[in-house]
Amino acid sequence: MNSGRVPNVLGPGAGEALWSFGTLTAVKATASDTGGRFAIIEDLAPKGAGTPLHLHREDDESFYVLEGEVAFALGADPLIRATAGSFIHIPGGVVHAFRVESATARYLIITTPRHERFYRAISEPALHPGPPPESPLDMEKVEAACQEYGVELIGPWPEDCG
Repeated sequence: MNSGRVPNVLGPGAGEALWSFGTLTAVKATASDTGGRFAIIEDLAPKGAGTPLHLHREDDESFYVLEGEVAFALGADPLIRATAGSFIHIPGGVVHAFRVESATARYLIITTPRHERFYRAISEPALHPGPPPESPLDMEKVEAACQEYGVELIGPWPEDCG
């Protein structure tokens, strides 16, 4: 029986390209591609790129590190330094943050359709296949997206995490 859905095949470097927080993002699988089940995003990020402490109560988020090192602060747990091949699953409601520790890092984010929409809301189309130009963060845009998609900003990267 044919569900009407078709396979989605993307080569290296393919996918809708977006910029946010100094990161080049490629949307590999959209909620539409997966029948509303999940989305997969690939980030190529420079050292220091990441998020403040935050949570999304209803949206799970998983990371698979492809290259480099990414540090994760997960609730009250000790800092996790994830290198290539590491997988981190963060259930909705867990306070967390992440930050690139190596010169660059490339990682996949597997998340919910709603969280895909959040990523789109804080991003802009990439104008070329490299990192975005340095520019100030549009906090109004970020705060509006947080409000709409259930993301709560808790605070900066924890100082005791290095």
